[in-house]
Amino acid sequence: MAKRKKKHKSAGSNRSKKTNPAAKVDNELRIIGGRFRRSRLKYSGLDVTRPMKDRIRESVFNLLGKRVEGKLAIDLFAGTGALGLEAISRGSKRAIFIERHFPTVDVLKENVAHLDIASLVEIFPSDTFYWWKQQTPEKTLPWLVFCSPPYAFFEDRRQELMTMLAEILQAAPEDSLMVIEADPRLSMETVPHLDDWDFRKYGAIQIGIYHKSAKKEI
Repeated sequence: MAKRKKKHKSAGSNRSKKTNPAAKVDNELRIIGGRFRRSRLKYSGLDVTRPMKDRIRESVFNLLGKRVEGKLAIDLFAGTGALGLEAISRGSKRAIFIERHFPTVDVLKENVAHLDIASLVEIFPSDTFYWWKQQTPEKTLPWLVFCSPPYAFFEDRRQELMTMLAEILQAAPEDSLMVIEADPRLSMETVPHLDDWDFRKYGAIQIGIYHKSAKKEI
């Protein structure tokens, strides 16, 4: 009697049942340096947030160096809050986070609780443009302002964004810093006080750093 052949599952059906380990990689964030180095941060992975890539964040903080210390970090369009939390880890005195997406705010609060830094942090569940019109951060400390908005804003809300940045630079205390992250949609000629910025390229991403010193008149 002929032996009955065993049925083999196709490679395609096997693959459909396996979890792709790479699928979770983009959802993992960590603090790179300072007292919370290697601490894991929760990240929902939702499209509404776009955290700065670890290697770029590391380069940014290497450029900032010890200038991070003693600052009031202000994380506009905060998303996961990775920039402000990294600043606290590296010596910023306090941090303010502004994020309008409530589920993302909840994740940010969990990260703050995990690091046990609630006393150093203020979180505003608000649209950043609206927040700036309503609030003036304290000026007892120089500011370290992070501006990493949805890239579409560099086209769709360009004038509003650049006006806000100009107002922040005007209001910021002496020795404040601003960091901006953008893609090719950033129109350089619209950047306030362009000659005073240090812009670097990381692939398609542009990072600009501005230092407000006493010698600069704004």
